[in-house]
Amino acid sequence: MENQNISIEDMANFCKRKGFVYPSAEIYGGFSGFWDYGPLGVELKNNLKKFWWKFHVHNREDIVGVDGSIITNPKVWKASGHVDNFSDILVFCPKCKKTDKIDKHEIKKVKCDCEGEFDWEKSKEIKQMLETNVGLKGSAYLRPETAQSIFINFKSVYDNSRGKLPFGIAQIGKAFRNEIAPRDFLFRCREFEQMEIEYFVDPKEKFPYELGDNKISIFSEDMQKNNKETTEISFKEAFNKKILKTKWHAYWLEKEYLWFISLGANPENLRIRQHVSKEKSHYALDTWDIEYKFPFGWKEVHGMANRSNYDLNQHQKNSQKKLKVINLNNEKILPTVYEPSQGVERALLVFLFDAYTYDEKRKNIVLKLHPQLAPIKTAILPLVKNNSKIIKISKDIFNELKKDFNIVYDESGSIGRRYSRNDEIGTPFCVTIDEDSIKNKDVTIRNRDTTKQKRIKISELKNILTSLIKKEINFDKIK
Repeated sequence: MENQNISIEDMANFCKRKGFVYPSAEIYGGFSGFWDYGPLGVELKNNLKKFWWKFHVHNREDIVGVDGSIITNPKVWKASGHVDNFSDILVFCPKCKKTDKIDKHEIKKVKCDCEGEFDWEKSKEIKQMLETNVGLKGSAYLRPETAQSIFINFKSVYDNSRGKLPFGIAQIGKAFRNEIAPRDFLFRCREFEQMEIEYFVDPKEKFPYELGDNKISIFSEDMQKNNKETTEISFKEAFNKKILKTKWHAYWLEKEYLWFISLGANPENLRIRQHVSKEKSHYALDTWDIEYKFPFGWKEVHGMANRSNYDLNQHQKNSQKKLKVINLNNEKILPTVYEPSQGVERALLVFLFDAYTYDEKRKNIVLKLHPQLAPIKTAILPLVKNNSKIIKISKDIFNELKKDFNIVYDESGSIGRRYSRNDEIGTPFCVTIDEDSIKNKDVTIRNRDTTKQKRIKISELKNILTSLIKKEINFDKIK
């Protein structure tokens, strides 16, 4: 069994075929940059957001959550710098006749993917903010990021939560960008969701944690400018060697790397890359991305910016409202902000690509999703559908387990075909009920990844499934 290298188009087709993701308004020809989630996709997406929230909010004492409005006062975006700075450059290639987008710092420095030269005379700046009408005459913007609702509510949330630095505010929500060339399936969309934290610190206070020895491939600005290869290094060593400039930056990069790994991402497909000076956003003092090795190259799946106190300072100045808080030395300060930020869709692609496996023996796709991410946790499969006693036991088990898990009941087709259907959509465990179940009050549970099977008592099934899904026990250890 091995992971199969598939293209982003293959992944899009697989997701459509299995009910994960559909092109939006496909019956009308679709709408570029927009996607709809099917029965399996919405479950996968919700599971991903749930465990991001659990990891970053519920499991910590220093982070709380908010849910800000998608549309807010346009003055927010003027103050934040987005109105004046948030744009891409539209370019045209005479050789392949295609239009594309580049960043401002790439003007007259890059070629088209076909190696043709862009016609720089035809290039023009395109604003990425999506506008909308509000009321009779008012206009506003659909938010291009979730961060600003955190900044403008910072003081209220901090006071309501009786916060003390360091202190974080998390949010999961929709964002919108007027992408010139949406592409690569879910990777670059016009509507997407962000999972984002703004973490507020006093840089003068003592760093309260220990950096770990987890290693990752690193690609610094110096390496990029001097055509050096990436190197594997621990986050602690990267800070000690002054590659990562602050302990907080090293800490949060390591935390997010471990979050990806904890849910099944392959560490060999991850690296961290520093933004070069001309690439950084207008608000960023220093930015690093966690990148994933997609079929179309190394691309960002998580952004980690040191925003200094830029945003708080801008909103304090433009709103004339005081946003300073008191630090441990009883001084009023505008905290420095670190921003762990990632798109839900790009994270989904990471886990889908690393899970997608073709089993030569089974001649079947096996989607080896982490059990906590899997849309369907368990399939209940009676082996004899014309035996009323087996059906009753199967239905009783289904009705009991569905109170705690998202599960399916399937008695259609051969048991091999039913196993295959569930392997393809990532169901980690299948439960079969047979004639022995009637007299012994037990069932067979099957492991998706190994196809190994264990016989267990019905009375123990719920607890065992709970432990298996949480990975508290190994399947081989079941007695």
